[in-house]
Amino acid sequence: MKKIRVGVVGVGHIGSNHARLYAEIPAAEFIAVYDVDPARAKAVAKKYGATATQSIEEFADLVDAASVATPTNTHYQVAHPLLQRGKHLLIEKPITENTAHASELAELAGREHLILQVGHVERFNPILRALEARLTHPRFIEAHRLSPYPDRGTDIGVVLDLMIHDLEIILHLVRSPVQSIDAVGVPVLSRGEDIANARLRFENGCVANVTSSRISPERIRKIRVFQEDAYLSLDYEKQAGEIYRREAGKITRDKVEIEREEPLKRELVSFIECARSGGEPRVSGFQAAAALELAVEITKHISKNA
Repeated sequence: MKKIRVGVVGVGHIGSNHARLYAEIPAAEFIAVYDVDPARAKAVAKKYGATATQSIEEFADLVDAASVATPTNTHYQVAHPLLQRGKHLLIEKPITENTAHASELAELAGREHLILQVGHVERFNPILRALEARLTHPRFIEAHRLSPYPDRGTDIGVVLDLMIHDLEIILHLVRSPVQSIDAVGVPVLSRGEDIANARLRFENGCVANVTSSRISPERIRKIRVFQEDAYLSLDYEKQAGEIYRREAGKITRDKVEIEREEPLKRELVSFIECARSGGEPRVSGFQAAAALELAVEITKHISKNA
């Protein structure tokens, strides 16, 4: 099969990593960059052997597929015309800043038979594969995602910035409608909340407690899943984990064997493969829209409790 001509719109911190990895993927021909900062576009394009384009229209003429790694409030205005021009897209999370635009993009991609994948990168972390292989019926899930205050821009609150990763994963694992939400959050250095906690109860009885912070002195990415036959404790950051089981009246502990890989590279390889074959992306536009809807509901609860 021929290589997919791919480019990146928005080559800040995240987009420049997309550019780096596309240049390494054999099935991709990294061909174009567009950024509102022409100097940055030229620097990234030169580094990875691509063309720095002068407009989104010129960019679209060169590519078959693209990553959209611009600020969240521009995702819709960038992605919509690219989909209309028949381009497969990987949009960084969250898919958009509101659910109406998210649904519109997902429906447009479906009508045009295009791949619309969304960058919930933890779905490509090897520890999630290890968790899925051992999952039965989760009863309680606890997730912590903590970081120091970022150098990059923070145009959204921590729920849409960080917590949404865990929300999308939890929806994927539990596969049951949310019955109730209790949430609190506090702004510290931003206009939006910088630390937040949400407790979710699902119709099947599962409960999830999710905490996110971007004012932590350390970086933590952990999930714990309790089910009838086991308790799994997994670390996304270290790509390591343990499983606890009850056997013969005792609790046993074993390490979970995980083959370490760079999640972002796995995500981009999967996107290129979907664009080549027409396969279903691991995180579709509709799945990302569901995660966004839940995140927005949590932010509404935070506002009520402020």
